[in-house]
Amino acid sequence: MDTKPKRSTVYLDPDIYTALRLKAAQTDATISGLINEAARRLLEEDQEDLAAFADRVAEPTVSYQTFLDQLKADGKI
Repeated sequence: MDTKPKRSTVYLDPDIYTALRLKAAQTDATISGLINEAARRLLEEDQEDLAAFADRVAEPTVSYQTFLDQLKADGKI
């Protein structure tokens, strides 16, 4: 896999850009580094979500209507 950084144009909301610029200066980081870290965390979260879905694929499903009917039959609504 190519490990050289890729260049991209990203359009940021001006307030988001200002916040990133200030955070980068305060933490001795770069805006690119902050965006890369945020993207990594987002992708890791997606990976965790997909793993959770895969773990639950065998669980039985129940429709909303069926669940409501069961709640009513149990006297909970």
